[in-house]
Amino acid sequence: MTNASLHALSNGNDIPTHDELVGRARSLLPNLIARTEAGEAAGFIPPETIQDLKRAGLFNILKPKRWGGFEFSPKTFYAVQMALAEADMSVGWVYGVLGVHNWQLALFDDRAAQDVWGTDPDALIASSYMPKGKVTLAEGGYRFSGRWQFSSGSKNADWFFLGGIYPEGGAHAPGMGTLLIPRADVTIIDNWDVTALKATGSHDVVVENAFVPAHRTHTHLAGYMSDSPGNAINTAPLYRIPFGQIFTRCISTASIGALQSMLDHITDFGSGRVGAWGGKTAEDPSSQYRCAEAAAQLEQMKVVLDASYDFLDRHAVAGTQPSKLDRLRLRYQSSEVAGRCADLARSLYKVSGAPGIYADKPFSKIFNNILAAAQHNGNSFETWGRAYGAALLGQPNEELFL
Repeated sequence: MTNASLHALSNGNDIPTHDELVGRARSLLPNLIARTEAGEAAGFIPPETIQDLKRAGLFNILKPKRWGGFEFSPKTFYAVQMALAEADMSVGWVYGVLGVHNWQLALFDDRAAQDVWGTDPDALIASSYMPKGKVTLAEGGYRFSGRWQFSSGSKNADWFFLGGIYPEGGAHAPGMGTLLIPRADVTIIDNWDVTALKATGSHDVVVENAFVPAHRTHTHLAGYMSDSPGNAINTAPLYRIPFGQIFTRCISTASIGALQSMLDHITDFGSGRVGAWGGKTAEDPSSQYRCAEAAAQLEQMKVVLDASYDFLDRHAVAGTQPSKLDRLRLRYQSSEVAGRCADLARSLYKVSGAPGIYADKPFSKIFNNILAAAQHNGNSFETWGRAYGAALLGQPNEELFL
């Protein structure tokens, strides 16, 4: 396995390799496919699937070793996410979101990790980072209230990361950040009635006047500077990668896996299809080009993903910070993935012809799921493209979620 400086692997037999972890993910795909309809009907990932992911150790990839994790490169984490998304994009999406939170918890004061994993080392965290929470000072911490949308995996979670703005005079003032809330203090509003990514369970969540100890807080500024309270004890270079550069890939990378699945289904279907007028899809120049285009661009997106983390790894190992311009470039490259995948999926959809619209074919579902992912604000490539272009032209940028 490459990038050993970031993996910080031991020589023990209890630490799986990159290939073993991806293999474990792939071994689950038949079960994930079999549970897809049940997950969509329920509106969240089936508990059996979450247990399968836990037993396979897939939530441990970015988790600190001292809590039973592996401290692997994000490249391994995202390779697993892509594999899972080939079977069910909702599973890939939720795995990415919940799994990346095990990395962020390592940035909090270590007492927060003790709160979450001290009694349940497999506890999972959902989130909504929109700064909609009302935060007021209280002795030893804060009082916190609010309602947040799009909390993916909320019904599979034991804790929540929720966004707010710390008040003037507080320990982190002023600034935007994340507060860690136990499930007992969160009400889930069952309103995830959507046309795609149905099993992500991205419901609204509500918190009413919960007390949050100061150690269960983390600022975007600390994540941006790679100088968080948890860095004092979680010293692996992995935890020196800027927060924004880890999280944003979790809401774009599932689209790569889903597009790979669509290409596989299309080539399997098209290789033997004969149209109503007797033409063979496999001999159609347009279909040939569409398949080649998707295959080539899939490879490009995977190469860029790996190169991004190689670049960030080098900075983390050296103890240096990537420039604002580099962060904006990487952020833009992440944000354009879902849109590129949607365009390529639309092109591949044409290869299926009129039969592709039938419900017993997978093409429409995969296409709609990828389109839904492109709606996420973090995948607004026009916004991030303008920000990157403005920086190239010498304009200032104050964004911290980079």
